[in-house]
Amino acid sequence: MDIESASNKTEISDTLRFSNDENLNTLLKSVVGEVTAHAERLFEQIKKLSDIGRALSGVYDLNTLLEMIVDQARNFTNADAGTLYIVEENTLRFKIVQNDSLKIRMGGKDGESIPFAPVELNESNVSAYVALKGVSVNIPDVYNTDLFDFTGPKKFDQSTGYRSQSMLVVPMRDHYGDVIGVLQLLNATNFTTGDVTTFSQDYESLTESLASQAAVSITNAKLISNMAELFEAFVKVMATAIDEKSPVTGGHIRRVADLTLTMADVIHNTKEGPYKDITFTQDQIYELRIAAYMHDIGKVTSPVEIVEKAKKLQTIFDRIQYIRLRMTYISQKIRLDGQNAQIELLKNGSDPKKINDLEKETQVKLKEVTEIREFINKCNEPGEFLDDDVIDRLKEISQMTYTDDEGIQQPFLTEDELLNLSIRRGSITETERKKMQDHAAVTLKMLKQIPFTKKLKNIPDFAGAHHEFINGKGYPLGLKGDEIPFEGKLMAVTDIAEALTASDRPYKKAMPLETVYRILRSMAEKEELDNTLVELFIEKEVYKIYQQKYENGNSKDN
Repeated sequence: MDIESASNKTEISDTLRFSNDENLNTLLKSVVGEVTAHAERLFEQIKKLSDIGRALSGVYDLNTLLEMIVDQARNFTNADAGTLYIVEENTLRFKIVQNDSLKIRMGGKDGESIPFAPVELNESNVSAYVALKGVSVNIPDVYNTDLFDFTGPKKFDQSTGYRSQSMLVVPMRDHYGDVIGVLQLLNATNFTTGDVTTFSQDYESLTESLASQAAVSITNAKLISNMAELFEAFVKVMATAIDEKSPVTGGHIRRVADLTLTMADVIHNTKEGPYKDITFTQDQIYELRIAAYMHDIGKVTSPVEIVEKAKKLQTIFDRIQYIRLRMTYISQKIRLDGQNAQIELLKNGSDPKKINDLEKETQVKLKEVTEIREFINKCNEPGEFLDDDVIDRLKEISQMTYTDDEGIQQPFLTEDELLNLSIRRGSITETERKKMQDHAAVTLKMLKQIPFTKKLKNIPDFAGAHHEFINGKGYPLGLKGDEIPFEGKLMAVTDIAEALTASDRPYKKAMPLETVYRILRSMAEKEELDNTLVELFIEKEVYKIYQQKYENGNSKDN
């Protein structure tokens, strides 16, 4: 080999080495770039998964939560479609169905209703298999596998023109390890080209992590929902207890709750006047509703004979029967005494005129007793107000006496009977009224012992303030002015309005609205009720709105 040939070979070799180094460098750079990009995407996905976990932990509305799970799973896997099932009654029930290509969005908070029947737990169905076995399934192309029966998806594709291809199905396990649902993702797409691709192993692992977090969030949301249902049941049990004790009070509780919510809704929608800036969130309405339902739970300690006291003399029964028997006895004794006196006159041969005068005297006495009995019967009926002359007449009767069979002088009316018959308004005495007023203090005491959640923390203060007066003369705490929560002032108006309009009270008849408005305004003038709330109640015809909404059968007990 000559020198020139050797030199050429070296040059060629160097050229080839240089060329190979460039190819290698390019290849290495490409590989490093892809690895770096993949690592960066993986890091971003893990970070996003962490963010999703935090977001899920703060959502307690189940529909919103389920929708968010599918949205986030599709977002970080770039899946075109997704379905979420929940295990219910040994089936998989569709809860969320999404497909971007077909513009389908079913289930969730605002999505369309889902018309699909539940999936039977049969292993031939991929989602059911995942639910039964608790393992993930990752299929590159559902048309090129015989592992499962994909007749359903293929029929769906035929009817819509869609092409189902890659599918990732993962189980959702709760903290007990039980499968509570299945998350199914369809047609992963390349972030750069948009072409349908398979779900990578990384995406499968990340989706499993998301499903695990989601299952815990779902369990928590259900637990909170169950707690809310339990609390609702407790409220209803308390209302039922009061209802069973006194149907009058039970109806009152429900009606006050409905009337209170009606007035709150009117205030919320008022765009002018002193309440134009006051609105209620859903949580605030729920809190007010529960407070209204619980405002009278203290009445579980109120004696039934006071709650249902229809007549002034009523205790366990109406003691007017005692007085009627007493008056009958007095009348018979007057007749007997008159007859005995006549017999003595006849024995002594008295003038017939004396006998006739004696008979007239007896009839006058009998008439007086009859008038007294009728007068007492009338006084036993609860009215709006007793005048002084009626009270004086009752006192005169109480001073009258008769002699019983044992020769003892007895009053026409006992002290307790006089006290009850002298009630100027209504049917209960001041002592009984104070006993009834105790229910507000008992309500407050009972509710203070309940560990309400943050969103319901004001219930004791709202419910316990419905008998407080603006002037500070209410009960149980004697709060005044702004010391009374706004919701308490509102409930004070609706509570009294309901009591005045109620038709099932044993001690009064339902009043026409004109009379109710007059009484409410009178109480506002005395600074017992909030004047602005009273005027809004009247001017906005809140009671009529309530009647249309609740009493005409258009709405169930909410």
